[in-house]
Amino acid sequence: MKRVFLPLVLSAALSFPVLAALKVADQAPDFSATASLAGNEFTFSLSDALKKGPVVVYFYPSAYTKGCDLEAHTFAQEKEKFDAAGATIIGVSADSIARLNSFSADPDYCAGKFPVASDPDRKIATSYNLTATGARPGMKDVRGADIDHAFVERVTYVIGKNRKIIATLSSAQDKLSPDQHVQKALEIVQKLASK
Repeated sequence: MKRVFLPLVLSAALSFPVLAALKVADQAPDFSATASLAGNEFTFSLSDALKKGPVVVYFYPSAYTKGCDLEAHTFAQEKEKFDAAGATIIGVSADSIARLNSFSADPDYCAGKFPVASDPDRKIATSYNLTATGARPGMKDVRGADIDHAFVERVTYVIGKNRKIIATLSSAQDKLSPDQHVQKALEIVQKLASK
């Protein structure tokens, strides 16, 4: 019995991330990053965005992959509703800025409606206690291009003007599909706007 139990315990321990995503009421780490909006590079600043209202910071594994494409497309479709609630959207991944320039302008995905930021060394993701896994050698995106960066776990944060985290939405913990991240975040910012 002991021989069977120990491997099960070790297996369970290794399947959970060492770090856990930041929680509600935690202070959101400030960051600036090279980002792209409609294929145009600029520096995104969380502190500047928070001056305007709440910010939805969504981390995703990789541009041009099935779930991430759905999530970006859904954010683009709902962008006007986020605007009406006074909320800013920023996507963050370990993708290169060159890759994000294409993704941000692609009419099937971001459609030039919101920015996506490059975090190639995963410093931003790490500051938010998110884990990353390496891409498998030879892994291709939906366009057939190589994926040569780590995949950050899919977690969405809604951050209040005071830099406090209002909500943490995690695919792993909350069992949310990529498009459900968008809908839940939208519900939260709409409730904030109605107060």
